[in-house]
Amino acid sequence: MRFTILSAVFILTTAKVSAQTDIAFNFTKKPSVQFSSLTTKSLDDISSTKEFYVRPFITDDARVVGERLAQLETWVRFDKEAGQHWILGAYGPNKKLELTAGGVYGYQVDHDSKKTFSYALPLLQAKILFKEYKPNKAPGFGMVMGTFLPVGQGAFKPAGYGTFGYLTVSQCLGEGEKFLFHANLGGNYLHVDGSNNLIATWGLGTQIKAYKGMHLVGEIFSGDPYIPGTGTSWQAGYRYFFSDLVQIDMTVGNGIAGDVIMPFWYTAGIRIVTEKFLKKKNASR
Repeated sequence: MRFTILSAVFILTTAKVSAQTDIAFNFTKKPSVQFSSLTTKSLDDISSTKEFYVRPFITDDARVVGERLAQLETWVRFDKEAGQHWILGAYGPNKKLELTAGGVYGYQVDHDSKKTFSYALPLLQAKILFKEYKPNKAPGFGMVMGTFLPVGQGAFKPAGYGTFGYLTVSQCLGEGEKFLFHANLGGNYLHVDGSNNLIATWGLGTQIKAYKGMHLVGEIFSGDPYIPGTGTSWQAGYRYFFSDLVQIDMTVGNGIAGDVIMPFWYTAGIRIVTEKFLKKKNASR
């Protein structure tokens, strides 16, 4: 219990530190980068303007929030190049569909070590669950489609219009979701300054129940549906479930290969699910 309390304090502290960081608000619009084709150089250019979009876990699971349930996910992430605060809200209109919207704000570290404000929104995403996974049964399947519109400022702003999509598969072994394994395969379709490009993405992840609400998590992925052109990276940490409605997580990660190698990062986040809309539905019957 003491460990989980310290974890929650850490999340609040890091968020407070991020808010109190000396940030220079620079509203000068940067010139756009021209991309004639997706060469190695253009991959570097695209990633240099968007390399900060990394949510806690890149590899998604074949699961939706649930009918008439709403979920708030928020986390902070820091590395040597940026600090960011993500906020995503999701809602399940039925048992098979999850709709998500959100954005990110924070600071980027410029070449002269000056911190400037940056933000991007909206992220729009839909997840469809084809088959739910169950313990020691056949795996579950789902599909995700979404877009991050080029609205914002600074390095967080997407370089152009694009969509992403991927298939997700989840296998559960052991009662109480003792062992979970996830796999994603998809791609980014980008339209940047008249150039159309398709970049493949994939990910493999696992979650292992250690003790009561404590779960160990880890993944390896190549590219990110939110960050076209990034290389292969790993991420590991833990999730703690206070209940089915509240959980926290902490991770660290680092790039290991590719044209663009991600710097070492650490994250801390919280997820909260509300049954408010479900209760309204039951009360109206």
